[in-house]
This record gives sequence, C-alpha cells and structure tokens, in this order.
Amino acid sequence: MFLESLRLARTWPLLAALLLSACASMPSHDPLEVSVAGIESMPGEGMELRLLVKLRVQNPNDTPVDYDGVALDLDVMGRDFANGVSDQAGTVPRFGEAVLAVPVTVSLMRMARQVLGMLDGKPVDKVTYSMSGKLHGASMFGTQRFSSKGEFDMPKGEPTATAVDAP
Repeated sequence: MFLESLRLARTWPLLAALLLSACASMPSHDPLEVSVAGIESMPGEGMELRLLVKLRVQNPNDTPVDYDGVALDLDVMGRDFANGVSDQAGTVPRFGEAVLAVPVTVSLMRMARQVLGMLDGKPVDKVTYSMSGKLHGASMFGTQRFSSKGEFDMPKGEPTATAVDAP
C-alpha cells in the first residue's frame, strides 16, 4: 500500500507537467470581431416586430472557425430590445469574414418601453446599442462569445413653417 501511494505521488507531478505543456503549445486565439452589417424587416405575428439582423463576423486567426448555431441579444439605449437564434451552420475562414443572418423578435412591450424612454423631454441626438451573443462551436475553439457596442446619429428633421393667425 505504501509503495503504491509513493508511486502515485511521483506520477502526479509528471501528469501536471504534461498537461501544462500541452496547454502552452495550443495556438493562441484572438476574439472574433462582430458588427451589424444590416437590418431588414420580416413579417411578424400579432404583437411583435420581426427583424433580420445581418452580422459581419471577422476571424483574425490563422485557423477557420466552424459554427453550428447563433444566438443574439440586442440592447438599445441601455434597455433590452430584441433577441433571436438561428440554427445556421458554416465556417468563418482563416483571416476572413462571413455574413450571418439572425432573425430577432421585438415585443410590443419592449418597443413601447423604448419609445416612452425616449419621450422624457430630452432631445435624442444619438442612439446607442450593444449586442452580445455566441457562435456555437463546431471547431476546436468551441463556442465563441462576442459583444459589440456602437451608436448612430438620429436624423435631423427639417424645420417646419408654422401658420400665424392674422389679426
């Protein structure tokens, strides 16, 4: 029993060293760059708005990233706005990019909350957004999580003439 414990005690450091060297020899992996490439309207049901969000995914690595499923959450002006999933599968090539389409749903309640939040009396010049999601991994890198933030300017309306009553 004592000799078996001694043998096991000698084996653990060897196993730990092998495991550490295997991790050190794994290729480094930079995060994917994901941005909104476009948004299109889709038919919705009853009290919801459906949008097709096109994501541009850039892979800055020398290994392709295979994926089998996409999930996406969008926040607008710091509030939950839309989410969606797709069972789309494909590959983002090494040092390349791909455009993925993810249908998202916006409930009427979320839309109303956004509008009410924008009607607090302050002018809105810019709309901020953030998104987060994941590409379910089918490659050696596993599931790839991503997040991105941005803003866009609100269109400025043309000044309108007002009628003046004549005395």
